[in-house]
Amino acid sequence: MDRKFNGKVVIITGASSGIGKACAFEFADNGASVVLAARQENELKKTEEEIKMHGGDAMSVKTDVRNIEDCKMLITKTLEKYKKIDVLINNAGISMRASFEDLDLSVIKELMDTNFYGAVYCTKFALPYLLEQKGTVIGISSISGLTPLPGRTGYCASKYAMDGFFNTLRLETINKGLKVLVVHPGFTSSNIRKAALNKLGVPQNETPRDESKMMHPKEVARIIVKATFNRNKNLILTHQGKLIVWLHKNFPNIADRLILLEMAKEPNSPFKIFKQLNTLV
Repeated sequence: MDRKFNGKVVIITGASSGIGKACAFEFADNGASVVLAARQENELKKTEEEIKMHGGDAMSVKTDVRNIEDCKMLITKTLEKYKKIDVLINNAGISMRASFEDLDLSVIKELMDTNFYGAVYCTKFALPYLLEQKGTVIGISSISGLTPLPGRTGYCASKYAMDGFFNTLRLETINKGLKVLVVHPGFTSSNIRKAALNKLGVPQNETPRDESKMMHPKEVARIIVKATFNRNKNLILTHQGKLIVWLHKNFPNIADRLILLEMAKEPNSPFKIFKQLNTLV
């Protein structure tokens, strides 16, 4: 272990599963004291105990990032125990799968409240202490924060909003020592697709994609730890992710077609018609 983060305090939202949980172990392995935040308190406690069993330092705080007071309490409890904050990872998030035409508007609000406003709230309350430490705030966005993704209007909207918020925060604090890292994972093997909301806002409890072919959260976490240490600004993960972002920027019509064809492969996809089309209309 390089122990790159000895003496550092790292808060991670959405730490009960997926990328957030993997980041908790990776930062702890590198010497950080990690504060785990999520709604699933039992899962948080399991992660906390496992980190401690391996000689790490961890504290869990049940947190619903949709709730302003919960976000404030997360920061307060961190300061009570550790007296400072060096890194805040805004990872808490949910997804959806439905065409906007069929979607109940409450689903859009749920995603914005969790993915976007949750990051805004936590960052707002942590910011003074991050500035004191000349620390790092991280937003776990998505390739879908840079490109469209049919069937995920609310998810894309929340991730585009995160990108705009964190990139602007970087400029606002450019002379104050704060580092802002925006991470854009591609498809990552996690529970996010099973927990994704359907058109009525009910978790789907199944994944429409082959999880075995996706990037593993541990790999994503290792990259995030390295990028945090190197004080990077932006990450785009996976070769496929980098390619589609480049195509969307330079050849948007080609990118649109490739994205539609890819999403048409999903079971019960409303976009299967595009498999038969030679050109976009």
